Amino acid sequence: MSKPPILILKDIALTFGGTPLIVSAELSASAGDRICLVGRNGSGKSTLLKIAAGLIEMDGGSRFVQPGATLRYLPQEPDFSGFSTVEAYVAAGLAPGDDAHRARTLLEDLGLTGEEDPKRLSGGEARRAAIARTLAPDPDILLIDEPTNHLDIAAIEWLETTLGQMRAAIVTISHDRRFLSNLSRATVWLDRGRTRRIERGFSAFEAWRDEAYAEEETQKHKIDRKLAAEADWLRYGVTARRKRNVRRLGDLYALRESRKAMRGPTGKVEATASEASSSGAMVVEAEGLSKAYEGRPIVRDLAIRIRRGDRLGFVGPNGAGKTTLIKLLTGQLVPDDGRIKIGTNLEIATLEQGRDSLDPDKSLAETLTGGRSDSVMVNGAPRHVVSYMTDFLFAPEQARTPVSALSGGERGRLTLARALARPSNLLVLDEPTNDLDLETLDVLEDILGGYAGTVFLVSHDRDFLDRVVGSVIAPEGDGRWTEYAGGYSDMLAQRGGDLTRRKVGKAGRGGGRDGGTDLGDGTSAAAASDPGAAASAASGAAGGARSAKRRLTFNEQHALKTLPQTIAKLEKEIAAHRKVLEDANLYTRDRARFDKVTAALTTAETALAEAEDQWLALEMLKEELAG
Repeated sequence: MSKPPILILKDIALTFGGTPLIVSAELSASAGDRICLVGRNGSGKSTLLKIAAGLIEMDGGSRFVQPGATLRYLPQEPDFSGFSTVEAYVAAGLAPGDDAHRARTLLEDLGLTGEEDPKRLSGGEARRAAIARTLAPDPDILLIDEPTNHLDIAAIEWLETTLGQMRAAIVTISHDRRFLSNLSRATVWLDRGRTRRIERGFSAFEAWRDEAYAEEETQKHKIDRKLAAEADWLRYGVTARRKRNVRRLGDLYALRESRKAMRGPTGKVEATASEASSSGAMVVEAEGLSKAYEGRPIVRDLAIRIRRGDRLGFVGPNGAGKTTLIKLLTGQLVPDDGRIKIGTNLEIATLEQGRDSLDPDKSLAETLTGGRSDSVMVNGAPRHVVSYMTDFLFAPEQARTPVSALSGGERGRLTLARALARPSNLLVLDEPTNDLDLETLDVLEDILGGYAGTVFLVSHDRDFLDRVVGSVIAPEGDGRWTEYAGGYSDMLAQRGGDLTRRKVGKAGRGGGRDGGTDLGDGTSAAAASDPGAAASAASGAAGGARSAKRRLTFNEQHALKTLPQTIAKLEKEIAAHRKVLEDANLYTRDRARFDKVTAALTTAETALAEAEDQWLALEMLKEELAG
């Protein structure tokens, strides 16, 4: 027997500035529901969630919350004004009768003491405090907007586990595919002002969305054909004296209005990264690299070689030293010890996490052009700023809009547009996925896949790391860092544990040869307090990765590109070995060489068979995904 809804939104309509934002939206949630609310940036997801929370008055429709039910809302940007400490901020979210001890426990789990000054909180600390305030009353209905922004991976996995254990109905907005796949069991899609729902989690969404768009295109094509036929009849066959022709004429006008209302989905981001001339083959070479602050080792005895075209992911708790490590590797910081060699002809473009470099008083066009002209240089050619803006889904009339008026997602797209316009052969991306919608993330993934230069990616988005990077650098504690081949899931498999537990198994390439220690970082205290969270999160991550819409990973794309050369090289080796063995007297004259060449031939033939099988499997997979 289904549970009665405790939250119902019906026929919601809302107009901003004369333009309908929400036309007809519905949402219902019962106890224990796990609903993800998805849609493009600007589609009205956050607005609909605020309507559900009772913070915005709608123009039409109805809202029902079961009497006595506790509802809590987690905003994207919490307001700490009027609170002297984090504990006071969290306590203010409690109702009479709520358990104050739960609030203190949540703060401890999230690595906060409660004595912190809200004015001095980092982005990650502010998000943790807001989560503690939202979860402390143990609400019946939980509405959370982008909860993973600014959180490190350990905190995200802790949050997944905690939310999964709650009895509350949960409605989530997030760009984090892995988080949504692990948590959701129903999906509500807000598209062009209307909602659609399926009783399946986010892992089924993208295939469902693509089918819906394909069906719409088919329907539009049918209507267009009918319109053409009716227009032809209108020109040559109509006589107003017959009633049936009058009725048919009315049907034609109605069909035209129906077709006019069938506006398609918002355009797709079209972008490429401006590339400078190639850097040297060796981008960075470091040996014995060390750096400490106030006696605390951030990087210790790191040895690493980074070549042109490498894609490196940097992971770890907030405060572990990821930014410091990147600044060392790019020459922005001088190491305390060790040797580092920066490659030649390096041109670096950086996408920073905080968007702090955006001047809120400048217009969108001025931000992209620097205020010097109406053009943006992209790949050495001038592009009019309005044309370039539309590549990132900005409307032409937004050219004079101040940055302060843009939404979080729009600021994210603006920062991305500005970074990609700079000629570079090394992209340094610090949390590029924050505030970007799923379609823009797909485009960013494609951009990085086609980028000929080197990429340094700092991210807490596990799915994005799996899709993009070729290796992951993770902290092992006490300033030790280890490089693991593959994406985030590969790192977990090799490491034998998550980022807050002792490392199990052999060290990867680079530093961290001490066998691994627990990270003594306060930011990781949350996940460390729940040793079972890592295993469940890792298993859920693997399931989410399998069930999400399948794309060729960077490693698979790279293998497809390089395997033909590998196969050709092996064939040459085999031919050379066979030519040597053609000597009929080799066995009696030089038995040792005969044995060596025979063994080398066997090894090469085995390697060739494996390479050919791998290439064939990848080609078949590529064709299957393309189909």
